This record gives sequence, structure tokens and C-alpha cells, in this order.
Amino acid sequence: MRLVARLGLALVALLAVERGEAAEIKVLSTVGMQPATPELFSQFEAATGHRVAVTYDLPAVLKTRLLEGVPADVLILPSTIIDDLAKQGKVVGDSKKDVARSGVGVAVKAGAPKPDISTPDALKAAVLSAKSIGYSREAPSGMAFARVLERLGIAEEVRGKSKDTGSKAAEMLAAGAIDLAAAQIPVLIAAPGVDVVGPLPGELQTVTVFSVGLASGAQDTAAARALIDFLAGPRATAVYQAKGLGG
Repeated sequence: MRLVARLGLALVALLAVERGEAAEIKVLSTVGMQPATPELFSQFEAATGHRVAVTYDLPAVLKTRLLEGVPADVLILPSTIIDDLAKQGKVVGDSKKDVARSGVGVAVKAGAPKPDISTPDALKAAVLSAKSIGYSREAPSGMAFARVLERLGIAEEVRGKSKDTGSKAAEMLAAGAIDLAAAQIPVLIAAPGVDVVGPLPGELQTVTVFSVGLASGAQDTAAARALIDFLAGPRATAVYQAKGLGG
């Protein structure tokens, strides 16, 4: 199957070059997939001759931008958002493919003591003892963590020391702006200056499924679908798994 995939991409590249049809594919991608996608885009570009122009941001921000008319060919977003955009006619329904998934983890600055978060009670104690905590209030991971704080009954208690990190939770943690961060595990793993404590305890965990889809306003649907097929293919799956984005 891998040989067939490589041959298929090589054929696409040959035809594109011969016909002068190399395209620029505009991609809107959640930062949750950024640990894996740069490598995959480079592979795709080398194999096909197409160019990928990607914008990374929080899913909610990218959804708003698309609805406001920002041009895009391929979307890489949480599955639920792809479904919602399809209902609004912004994504071609049959193009959606689930490609990766990620759980929520907790991290500290590199070298700092790692608290016990193995149980709900341990996580509660760790959050209460931290001087400051950070998570994105618009990202799936941050919204999941906010629900965890509610379930633990400490949302109000920690509100004063909670910071909205946007897409910069790991960077703020490494810089010492916060003492404890909650974000997608692959994002934390890939960040310099950060030590991952571990995933949220099983009963409190939320797994985000990431999907790719064809924007209804795509300019070159053949090139865009080629990228979608590549991102959903076996070579990409191996990269996702290596980066902690288990399929």
C-alpha cells in the first residue's frame, strides 16, 4: 500500500509539472496539529510540486475567519467544527476524513517539580497549590480543562490565578508567566522548555478528533483533494503517531 501511495503521488507530481498545473493550496489548520503538519506538508510538496500555504490558529478563530470570507482550500480542524461548517455549506460533506486525535495534558516549566495528577483528587490538589495556571479558553483542550475545574468544584476558587493563554500556553509556561499549563499533549511534548507531567486522569480526559475537509470555495479541488488524501494516508498516520497524535 505504501508503494502504491508513493507511486500515486509521484504520478500527480509528474502530471502537474508536465501541465504546468502546480497549485498553491491554502490551508487553515488548528495549532493542535502543528507538531505533525509541517513535516507532512514538506513531504507533500516534494512529492507533488504543489505548494502549501498554511495559517495556524485556534479552531474557533479559524472558523470565524472562514465564515467571514477568508479564502481556503483545505481545513484541518476538530471533527465537530468540520461537521458544523459542512452544515453551513462551507465544507464539502463527503470530503471529511478523521486523521488524528489528542488528549489533554498538564505540563510545568522544564526542571520544575512535577505534581501528582494521577487521580482527580491529586489533580485538584496540584491545581490548588499552583501559583498560576494557564489554558486557552477558546481551544478544545482549554474548554475541556475548564469543565474539569467545574467537575472538581474549584472553578471559582482558581479563577483569580487562571490565565487565558490563547495558543501560547507552552510558550508562557517556558517563560515563567504561568506555573501550570493544560493543553493538547502533542503540543506540550513538542514545546521547548516544558516538561509534560502527564494526561488528565482517565475519567476527566477529553479526546479531540482532528479531521481534514475540502472547503466549498476551494480554487483547485484536484490539488486540494490530493492533499486531503495524503493527510489521511498511511505515511501521514505514521507521522501523527510519532508526534503523539494517535490515529
